[in-house]
Amino acid sequence: MVCIASFIILAVVGVFVALASIFKPKLWKSYTKALKKAWGCLWKKVRLQKCETGFKDDVKNGLLSRLVLKHPKWVRPLSIIIEVLSVILVIVVVWAILTAIKSLLALWALGTCNITKPSACTLGAEVCSIDESEPTNALEATGRWFADWGEIFEAIPDKFHTYNAEDYNFNYIDMSGGEVDGLTTAVDIFDPGCSVCMISYRNQKEAGFFDQYNMHLVPFAIQDTNGDYKFKNSEIIVRYMFAAEQIKSGASLTIIDKIFTEKNSEGISYQNKFNEDYSRDEAASKIEAWLKEDGMDSSGVAEIRKIAEYSEITDKMSENKDIIEHQLNVRGIPTIICDGKRHTGLWKAE
Repeated sequence: MVCIASFIILAVVGVFVALASIFKPKLWKSYTKALKKAWGCLWKKVRLQKCETGFKDDVKNGLLSRLVLKHPKWVRPLSIIIEVLSVILVIVVVWAILTAIKSLLALWALGTCNITKPSACTLGAEVCSIDESEPTNALEATGRWFADWGEIFEAIPDKFHTYNAEDYNFNYIDMSGGEVDGLTTAVDIFDPGCSVCMISYRNQKEAGFFDQYNMHLVPFAIQDTNGDYKFKNSEIIVRYMFAAEQIKSGASLTIIDKIFTEKNSEGISYQNKFNEDYSRDEAASKIEAWLKEDGMDSSGVAEIRKIAEYSEITDKMSENKDIIEHQLNVRGIPTIICDGKRHTGLWKAE
């Protein structure tokens, strides 16, 4: 392990030696000689051959030579410490390389370098992530590390998969008012409380994206592993959206359009009010007020209020959750399926 650790250290300091050798040319010659010895030892280790002890002894002697005369009793324990530190260094470097490879593969296959918390990956797309619970001990962390590899390999075939919106049996809201001949179907998965979803919606609306497809909107309230909702009132909004469609087609579009595009009298976006200020009852009252403004009578609104709490709505939300998290393996939203592809993250107008 001393040979391998020495090669790692020499490889890292190579850049600094190269700079220093400009002023001291002999330094580079000595460095390359040591590096070649370390590489020869490492190559033998890779081929499961016995490494030359001469190089290991040279390293140890170089480190301990000054102690031999002054503190001869320290030589043996320090020699053991060098061996232990070498093993630790090799393990850390191997772990770091594997983690880097895992992160790059995850970024390519899943769109995020952090599978547990996708939004924490600065290299990935802007998303509202569907997070997993953090490991609480070393055993769970080790298990999660290996589980991440499993998710990556499972997701790799999806990179070469053609996505058809019709293949997924979502409970959706028809934005097109019926199937329009000549237009293909597109699915837009969003959370009413997600700020990235809000920006994507505005971009899509401004660019006329919704007019280019038979749009199926899939409102989805993100939950953590404990069943808690990521955004305060997303669940009640989704319930009212599904319930409103059963009474009046297109009524749910009024709800989401106001949340994503309008502000109150104080200039605060309604999404922010739902996420930060409104209680569940206040959120329901605001939605009901919008429905009345849109022309729905009191009896219709009262019926929507009842339907929103039906188990049928709960089942619809559960079915969508299963498709999103297990069939599509989505780790962040908004997620859009159109033209045979799946796009996750902020949709930017071209």
